[in-house]
Amino acid sequence: MMRVLFICIFLLGIQTLSFGQRQPDEVYMQQIKTVKFSKYGDPTSYPIMVLSSADQLELRFDDMDGGVKNFYYTLQLCNADWTPAQLSYFDYVKGYSQVRINTYRVSSISMTKYTHYQAVIPDRNCIPTKSGNYLLRVFLNGDTSKIAFTRRFLVVEPKLDMGIQVTQPFSQMYFQTHHRLQVQISTKNFDIRYPQQQVKVFVLQNYRWDNDIVLTSPTFIRQDLLMYSNETEMVMPAGKEFRWLNLRSFRLLGDRISKQENTDSSYNVFVKEDQPRISKQYYFYRDLNGRFMNETIENINPYWNADYGKVHFTFNPSGGMPLKSDVFIFGELSNYGKDPSALMKFNKEKGVYETDMFLKQGYYDYQYAIKDNNAGKTFFNTTPIEQDAWETENTYLVLVYFRQLGGRYDELIALRQVGSQFNRNLR
Repeated sequence: MMRVLFICIFLLGIQTLSFGQRQPDEVYMQQIKTVKFSKYGDPTSYPIMVLSSADQLELRFDDMDGGVKNFYYTLQLCNADWTPAQLSYFDYVKGYSQVRINTYRVSSISMTKYTHYQAVIPDRNCIPTKSGNYLLRVFLNGDTSKIAFTRRFLVVEPKLDMGIQVTQPFSQMYFQTHHRLQVQISTKNFDIRYPQQQVKVFVLQNYRWDNDIVLTSPTFIRQDLLMYSNETEMVMPAGKEFRWLNLRSFRLLGDRISKQENTDSSYNVFVKEDQPRISKQYYFYRDLNGRFMNETIENINPYWNADYGKVHFTFNPSGGMPLKSDVFIFGELSNYGKDPSALMKFNKEKGVYETDMFLKQGYYDYQYAIKDNNAGKTFFNTTPIEQDAWETENTYLVLVYFRQLGGRYDELIALRQVGSQFNRNLR
């Protein structure tokens, strides 16, 4: 009996090590398209659930190979920096270590053939029991080495009250282009002996992790109050509202579509040529802050009746000369620049950047970005092409992590979302 138990623990450790080599929010199989992971019924939201609540998350994706495959998923608890937590799987999950995705539908009506999969999380056979960062890993045939894709989600156990304010910076350097954040955390009735060592605060702009702000030391510590208001650390480029693309129909031209070249077996859509927005005046319009949603204007189901098309993007840089850095299409449609088709190629004859993306019918937000580096961390920088304006409306997500003295993982004990335009708390 002890020998069997030892083997099980050993195999679980091997599985954890193999998982640890995989990066968050990556798609490893080319045939997997249109991965959406969000709150149930709200496709533009971020996947967040309250521990031991009735909250549900919804996973949807398409397999372009068609047919029916045995996709499974498992959960991995991570620390605040997304390194695997030093806990056994069954210390943070109640139920099985693998769950098969049983809900699927083969596409119909559409010219493109695919199989649409859906899962609701948590499943009654797999329930998180601790708060923190979680990684959802989807793989084939129960073989954890055949990873299809990974997605992050958050499980919060609210223990602290928090206030957030987004303001215009005082510094002339940032006054017209950045947002300044101020965070106050009430620690009343919660024992935090060493805030600098036990508490970490993460600030995300529009649910991006590549340019997050990480705060480890409060600016001020008062009785039952931690204040983070350092203007040097807590400012972020505001960007501009995302460009939009209406692909709800492949038969009717959207407002940003120049032409279509459809055949009996495929759709080809050409987006109007984009220009840099460096010198253009700021205009406010409601956007999805980089997200997308699958919708159609036809009376069909957008998940297994909607079609796919090859969408041609063109970006004309100033003067028709290539930039010093590669140009990427940035947003959830390109997995925030990670999709291989996000990288644009410069056409010397036309003096423009071009790329094709295989997209499903829906409504998309996107921007153009270059890869940049900040203190050794690579991120996507939209400023050189899109420019920044402090009036821009963004969603800010503030996460508060806590580690017990001698603890082996980071708990997520407070979370708050706020819209920058009116400092309006978001659900």
